[in-house]
Amino acid sequence: MNRVYRRTAALLCTGALTATAFAAPAAASASEPAASGLSGTIDSAVAGTVSGTVLSDTAEEVVGSWTAERMREAVPMDQLITEDRKRVSLGEVVDTVTGGEPVSIPSTPRLKLDDLLPGLDGLLGLFRTASGEPWPGGGEVADTAGRVFFTFDGQDASCSGNAVTSENGSTVMTAGHCVKMDGSWHEDWVFVPGYHDGQAPHGEWPAEVTMATQQWVDNEDINYDVGAAVVHEQDGQRLTDVVGGQGIAFNQERGQHMDAFGYPAAPPYDGSELIRCSGDTFNDPLFSTAIGMRCDMTGGSSGGPWFLGFDEQAGTGVQNSVNSFGYIFLPGVMFGPYFGDAAQEVYERASVS
Repeated sequence: MNRVYRRTAALLCTGALTATAFAAPAAASASEPAASGLSGTIDSAVAGTVSGTVLSDTAEEVVGSWTAERMREAVPMDQLITEDRKRVSLGEVVDTVTGGEPVSIPSTPRLKLDDLLPGLDGLLGLFRTASGEPWPGGGEVADTAGRVFFTFDGQDASCSGNAVTSENGSTVMTAGHCVKMDGSWHEDWVFVPGYHDGQAPHGEWPAEVTMATQQWVDNEDINYDVGAAVVHEQDGQRLTDVVGGQGIAFNQERGQHMDAFGYPAAPPYDGSELIRCSGDTFNDPLFSTAIGMRCDMTGGSSGGPWFLGFDEQAGTGVQNSVNSFGYIFLPGVMFGPYFGDAAQEVYERASVS
């Protein structure tokens, strides 16, 4: 079923969404946060389609540990993925082209196929210009989008995320590899909405629960690189009470114009500010079911939101994907997973946890 979860403040609807059935989740009282009922791992009505973990660190421990200096020095997630994981063998490519299992190697992360197609990188670069530009700081997206920080394999790492409207008022959408990678869930996970150069204008929001699609958890399938976090309340307030929440949509028409946001932290970017790309989307013609956009964002932007019907003045839209991966021989192109049933199940599980 096509579905859009609308923002609590106003319904955003473009021509492509007018025939969609809308559902507005009931809002939990700020004084009565929804109880997760979780311990250790997620055991839910959608078991088998969503997996997650309850983080063991206390909120105070996490918030107190992420200083401005530590946030600035966090390494983009893709730089911590080994070179072996970034490469794909000729055999895997042949299997994919001939109908075998799809390549499922994560990255904004970049899939290194340049060994197979030498010179294509430079050729395509002649026809492509960089599209990422700093967002001037206005509108709601400047508050709902933020950087994500965590430890992976004992090292400080960064991604991006976005606060969305939800029943619990505490849900952040991000990429699957921004919550779990190489068989282990990330630790010390914190969302910093409105981040700017080490500053946290709306505070730091540590995760109580993180989760991802079952396909990502089981096989790290890049087609399902979707994750979410439920963050702790801060000073008696829920996340969206403080920063607002963007609408979110599933099973929408492909090929639409979209706007992507994130905090790329690998050169030529440094993670200090929110970056935006805007353009028409297209289906990945190669090895995934993802949608693509001309965008030169780099590592650290993973998990940042893609919006349908983005209003530049209000800074609002309907989230319909996340920054996920790119191919090294297609510079200036970013791909995001199609938000279908699996992504919807992650959102719905997170929104009531």
